[in-house]
Amino acid sequence: MYKTLVHMFDERVAANPSYIAQLSREGGSKFRPVTYLELQENIRGMAASLHRLGVKRNDIVAIISDNRAEWLVVDMAILSLGAADTPRGRDAMDYEICHILKETDSRIVFAENIDMAKRIAALKSDLDKLETIIIIDDRNLPLKEELDAFATSFSISVLLYDDLLKEGKALMRDADIKKMIEHEISLGKENDTATIIFTSGTTGMPKGVMISHKGIIFQLDGMIQYFPNVKPQMIWLAVLPIWHAFERMINYLVLRYEHIIAYSKPIGKIMLVDMATVKPDFMCSVPRIWETVKAGVYQILKTKKPIERKMFNFFLSVGKKWSSAADLVRGTVPDYEKRNRALDFIRGIVPYIVLRPVLALGKKVAFSQVTGKLGPNFKLGISGGGSMSRDVEEFFTAMGVSIIDGYGLTETSPMIAAQESTHKMRGCLEILKGSEIKIVGENGEILPPGKKGVLYFKGPQVMKGYYKNQELTDKIIDKDGFINTGDLAVMTYSGRFSIRGREKDTIVLSGGENIEPVPIEKALTESEYIETAVVVGQDKKFLAALIVIDIKNVENYLKDMNIPYVNRESLADSDEVKALINREIQTYVTTKKGFKLFEQVNRFKILTRSFEVGKELSLKQEIKRKDIQELYKDEIDSLFA
Repeated sequence: MYKTLVHMFDERVAANPSYIAQLSREGGSKFRPVTYLELQENIRGMAASLHRLGVKRNDIVAIISDNRAEWLVVDMAILSLGAADTPRGRDAMDYEICHILKETDSRIVFAENIDMAKRIAALKSDLDKLETIIIIDDRNLPLKEELDAFATSFSISVLLYDDLLKEGKALMRDADIKKMIEHEISLGKENDTATIIFTSGTTGMPKGVMISHKGIIFQLDGMIQYFPNVKPQMIWLAVLPIWHAFERMINYLVLRYEHIIAYSKPIGKIMLVDMATVKPDFMCSVPRIWETVKAGVYQILKTKKPIERKMFNFFLSVGKKWSSAADLVRGTVPDYEKRNRALDFIRGIVPYIVLRPVLALGKKVAFSQVTGKLGPNFKLGISGGGSMSRDVEEFFTAMGVSIIDGYGLTETSPMIAAQESTHKMRGCLEILKGSEIKIVGENGEILPPGKKGVLYFKGPQVMKGYYKNQELTDKIIDKDGFINTGDLAVMTYSGRFSIRGREKDTIVLSGGENIEPVPIEKALTESEYIETAVVVGQDKKFLAALIVIDIKNVENYLKDMNIPYVNRESLADSDEVKALINREIQTYVTTKKGFKLFEQVNRFKILTRSFEVGKELSLKQEIKRKDIQELYKDEIDSLFA
């Protein structure tokens, strides 16, 4: 049995060396296949070059790069030597990169391109351990003389990925070097640190999460419970940041099950072209991507004839009713309270049978314009980094597009739970087998099904700890090995659970009412006119919200209604826009939608500028509430004046 990720990969190569591992982009929408054997040769070659540069067991090598085929080569080469990597994307702030490199004493950094290399070099005065920058993408490089002058000016060595790869492959032809690399791989142990991922938290400096080979492999072996009908050479489209724990795990999952991965971007026009080209079976994403796809469908519908719009909406309604009936028949209605299975079956069986042929017709005549864009082989989407809104989930489920929610933390490597693709219970997650959870109340008591409390988790995938910070580690992981996720959750009687918000996000009104803002914000963003919503009201009598409007959709609305406006900035003060947003709030956050009276949004402030990563949003696209409270203090104060 393999102990490390490199051992696991080598087993797959030995079994099927000619299988395709990656589809490497060659420019535009063209992809070149890379076999498992070719990938292994690249990894070994890079490992040999890194060894020549002095990388040894327990060293930490940084990778500052976005998604690309070379990333996996670099990652596995570092692991082959018993070292660990610390990754981050190009969109990280300079101060964050500096913090990561300084904290880990990284001597060697892989930079995606020359621009990234220049940003890292500019930090050299604060990074006394930095010796070498290796540039992955050699396009747009300056002349060699300029590159040498650049390296000299910062007293660092600047090398190129392709040069190292060629040199490394030549080194591997030496029997002694080859034997040495193989020996280093054989020394790997399951508890070795594979990576240190610095969280892009919403407050404070990033914390280094130490993840072991064992923690990752445990997930890979158990993931089959969520989509059991996998077979070799299925294709994944990667659109999330590869440095993030979720997409990182998927890259290893591809290797574990002898699948294929193609690297794309979470940008509609690029992603959809790539889907048509590579015809993926699976794709991982964040909820925002699926929300964008849904919004795009409705934008297209506006250009269609009225009869086509009515037909689509009719079949969508049929799909929603049928899927609700199917939940009753299959026993997949969330059971926060005990349910009568026989009664559920009786209630659901008639619409389940009657609506099925109507839905089949709808898939052919109305839904094909959506499902066709996902490609002929698309089987499953996995959404992580936050739960999908109910409206988005119902939209895709009604059309027969299977999307499951995944849940976890960087600190859990990251997998804790997901929805089962073959027995999906809406809004509920099935824990990864071999793990434990408990829902804890305010006084430390274990809560029964139906009661909301803080989710605690225990399993082999829990991190080794925060890098160089045992005190913080001890605060989040108790003496029994349970990690406090900081998420609020509710258990079902069938052993599943649903996430209900963040413990620290809870808003307490002056009347003592405890409110989770996330469900309200998700409901608001179901409106095509609302891009982002932030609910506020701590210690106040009522709730209010900052509303970032979807500029394009609001402008289209005004044009359709023949309402003039001066410019985009003026939309925030437009009475017509305020009335529109007020109607949307009253539509999506009501008692009919399950919200209590004290959860209603009483006032709002319109913002016309989208939130930015590094300012209002973390790198994981999470709302940075503390920063927003400071950035928009005047606007928030005016809501409660």
